Amino acid sequence: MPISPGIPAPDFTLVDEAGVSHKLSDYLGKPIVLYFYPKDDTPGCTTEACNFRDDYSAYEEAGVVILGVSPDSPKSHAKFKAKYQLPFTLLADEEHKVCEMYGVWGRKKFMGREYDGVFRTTFLIGADGIIKKVFEDVKPADHSAEVLAALKT
Repeated sequence: MPISPGIPAPDFTLVDEAGVSHKLSDYLGKPIVLYFYPKDDTPGCTTEACNFRDDYSAYEEAGVVILGVSPDSPKSHAKFKAKYQLPFTLLADEEHKVCEMYGVWGRKKFMGREYDGVFRTTFLIGADGIIKKVFEDVKPADHSAEVLAALKT
């Protein structure tokens, strides 16, 4: 079943950049921006993460939790987070089980090469745990502003 607005967000547990476990359901009662991205410290992913960072105070004011998920290791996440002073949690989905659960893992093409990877996708989850909005084919430069605008609706 595809993940779409109106259904409960599938629960999962992943470790963050420090090796600490996070369970999605632990955040019930707060809106969540759950964003999936392909790889730490690559141009598009860095742009997207830094825009979330730059707008972080607006998310904090709204009581929103930001969780970034990619197949990178906790060690990679720790470097990425430190390099760009990212104030939010990055979760390691090294076996891409959560990516698959959310339907954001699949065949991609880049410069004529095919490979499996993460489709840049964000899920806006309400405080009640229900998915409110799904952003697909995210454009990294505009995405944080797009998510903030959706939070106001």
